[in-house]
Amino acid sequence: MNPQAAHAAPSSPVVRVTGLAKHYAETTVFSQVDLQVDPGSFTAIVGESGVGKSTLLNCLAGLDHWDAGQVALCGHDLGHADDAQRALLRRRLVGFVFQAFHVLPHLDVAQNVGLPLLLLGVAPAERGARIGEMLEATGLDGLGTRLPQQLSGGQLQRVAIARALVHRPALLLADEPTGNLDPGTAARVMDLLISRTREHRAALVLVTHSETAAARADRILRLTARGLEPSR
Repeated sequence: MNPQAAHAAPSSPVVRVTGLAKHYAETTVFSQVDLQVDPGSFTAIVGESGVGKSTLLNCLAGLDHWDAGQVALCGHDLGHADDAQRALLRRRLVGFVFQAFHVLPHLDVAQNVGLPLLLLGVAPAERGARIGEMLEATGLDGLGTRLPQQLSGGQLQRVAIARALVHRPALLLADEPTGNLDPGTAARVMDLLISRTREHRAALVLVTHSETAAARADRILRLTARGLEPSR
């Protein structure tokens, strides 16, 4: 496995899930989950609270373990990878956007955005150029030296999106990214998520309770204990 050169070929799936099952003790969270996510696609996953939508996202990134089935990320079987290999693949290939932002309070905007590049060992000059590009693309230019506590909720979410996309991942996982935002800000955040992932042909997988956000996806899948089924 070579995580440094692990991007999927244009015609191959970014994620392929087969027969995935997750249990907590005697309780089945979900089973028989089959999913293929292609480059440039936008998939929304909906379902009742507690059905395991966030857990499924964590499985797609190799952050959580499962009890049966297979998850392949850009052709790499995560079930056969150890923790260190999973971490390298995740760092290179995956971006995350969460409802709670998870922006580091002691770092300024530019430092937060550039963190994935720093972890990947990108040279300072290129790192600075990429950070500047993402700040401009997300409407944060001029705010690079501000600390998170000086930003609005919408600005914080844009910082999280810029950080998730600055290393140009093959897969962007978004877990209720508009849940803490007012409708107008939520619409602008979704515009940004969609435009930036389309531009780089990243696959976007969104977990949401928002019908408005889900309606913008190429397909909507509903997660139940028995697997994923089309919602439209």
